Amino acid sequence: MSARASTLERGRAPAAPAPAKGSYGERPGVAYLFLSPWVAGAVLLTLGPMLASLYLSFTDYDLFTSPKFVGFANYARLFGEDAHFLSAVWATVKYVLLSVPVQLVAALAVALLLNRASRAQGVYRSAFYAPSLLGASVAVALVWRALFSTDGAADQVLSLFGVRTGGWVTDPGLALLVLVLLGIWQFGAPMVIFLAGLKQIPPELYDAAAVDGAGWWRQLRSITVPMLSPVILFNLVLDTIRAFQVFNAAFIVSNGTGGPGDSTLFYTLYLWQKGFVDFKMGYASAMAWLLLLGIALVTTLIFRSARSWVHYGGDER
Repeated sequence: MSARASTLERGRAPAAPAPAKGSYGERPGVAYLFLSPWVAGAVLLTLGPMLASLYLSFTDYDLFTSPKFVGFANYARLFGEDAHFLSAVWATVKYVLLSVPVQLVAALAVALLLNRASRAQGVYRSAFYAPSLLGASVAVALVWRALFSTDGAADQVLSLFGVRTGGWVTDPGLALLVLVLLGIWQFGAPMVIFLAGLKQIPPELYDAAAVDGAGWWRQLRSITVPMLSPVILFNLVLDTIRAFQVFNAAFIVSNGTGGPGDSTLFYTLYLWQKGFVDFKMGYASAMAWLLLLGIALVTTLIFRSARSWVHYGGDER
């Protein structure tokens, strides 16, 4: 009988073979060597610039002279003297509150339609996802501006019904709506995530509900939405963070001014104006850190509210 067999008979598993001499197990430095490019990139391209920005937020710095430490003066000025700052905050908040919920509802509605079996299902999915592939590109923003400018396609269609706006992008009451519509139109990414979530819902739940006489609306409220609530939370967090960081569309549609009447002066656009037009890098750094803290606060509030409406199967929290 072999030594291995006798070992098994005694109820003990054979010992794992010792690492060969010269293997990576005896040389942990090799693992750190392979990790070093990522660590160097994280330190030089992410952590280093973040710490530098944090320091500059407490300075008066214009790229041409040495930074001069001013303490919390930049932060105090944001809330005390800068009226455009509050306009930028309000425009961004309105954009988030208008675009994110409507985009998620549109994405879920289309996902429910595409979840049904169909021969052209792949074609429809690709068509609805295509706008998200374009992203926040300059070309899309330019086309969108042309569609809603004076005598653009939107005006021409509305004129058939006797409505004349004279150009959406030049109207303070409609310019923000142009950007909201652009954000809603690009609902492909959350739609795909909703589709993946719908595939994970057991069909037996719908069969049992149908036997009990539950209609489509009752099944949606009692089965689909609760079972999909973790996915809804995931999309809500991602879309909210994305909406707070919108820049390209606002820059192109308003020609970098945030007009008319600061209606499209998003936070990121105003930050760019202060940093790269006025060269107030210290002031812009303070704005950047406030944006980070604001997004963190909103995300925390979303996660806290999720305790009352997100359901994780049998784990009720």
